[in-house]
Amino acid sequence: MATTTIPISVLNLAPIRQGQGPKQAIDAMVDLAQAVEKMGYQRYWIAEHHNTPTLVSSATSILIQHTLEHTNTIRVGSGGIMLPNHSPLVVAEQFGTMATMYPNRVELGLGRAPGTDMMTANALRRSKSDSVFTFPDDVKALLRYFGPEDQQSYVKAYPGVGTNIPIYILGSSTDSAYLAASLGLPYVFASHFAPRYMEEAISIYRDNFKQTEYLDKPYMMVCLNVIAAETDEEAKWLSTTMQQFFLNVVRGSKNPLLPPVENMDEIWNPMEEEMATTMSSVTLLGSKETVRQQLISFQEKYHVDELMAVSYIYDSEKQKRSYEILKEVVDGK
Repeated sequence: MATTTIPISVLNLAPIRQGQGPKQAIDAMVDLAQAVEKMGYQRYWIAEHHNTPTLVSSATSILIQHTLEHTNTIRVGSGGIMLPNHSPLVVAEQFGTMATMYPNRVELGLGRAPGTDMMTANALRRSKSDSVFTFPDDVKALLRYFGPEDQQSYVKAYPGVGTNIPIYILGSSTDSAYLAASLGLPYVFASHFAPRYMEEAISIYRDNFKQTEYLDKPYMMVCLNVIAAETDEEAKWLSTTMQQFFLNVVRGSKNPLLPPVENMDEIWNPMEEEMATTMSSVTLLGSKETVRQQLISFQEKYHVDELMAVSYIYDSEKQKRSYEILKEVVDGK
């Protein structure tokens, strides 16, 4: 029988809640990091999004540094840095500087998507050549920048050399699974919004994994949604915030994180419901016992090495309680 004992971590997109502004969203991001650190979560990752008025996660490295400054032990990283938007050398210098200030606490998750629309992606990029295709080479450059002195080329990241910052490949397709496997790096699949290729990507990664100095066997992480509460009914009610969040994505609307509602059918039509529900289909939702059974079923099928949870809950205290319940589940309490 699959066990629920598994390392768990947190992803935060740093959303702005209705009635709040960007400063409150950043404060809430730090507050949640401090709470999950006390609970014993492994790592706390912050996303990268641009031109999205309802998310404050555009300058990801600054938010990571701010979170490191206000926590003590939890590992803090990017989920992820969208590498086509950045020069690998600048990323290496920024993360190398943070790793120098906060040793053994900084992590770098790397994605290939822009984290925005194409017009904004073009505005972010200095080069008009398609840096999406240089992603594998850019990842290798970062591995070198963080590696030992004797493996450097003429251009080096100072500080950065010898910091050995752990790099993770993020993905929502099978391409990223092949890349993570060929580079022998840990792999994180974005099931929290793009679950379609999850099963296939997990198999590809494990089947093609090549042992390296970074990792001797595959390390498979899955990011999923978690809405845990005292009862199944409360969790379902709280989850209407998440449903409205995904409806935002479907409609391309720009609403902040909204409070729960009694009836989603008054808000979405059947086609919107189907699209939003498909995006959020990999979700642990319910009371502690329900979430426990869902996690056991998930692990019986996928046997992942770590879960990363994102929780779109409007009430920040209930959001913390959701993470607390998940931790109790994996601790067997």
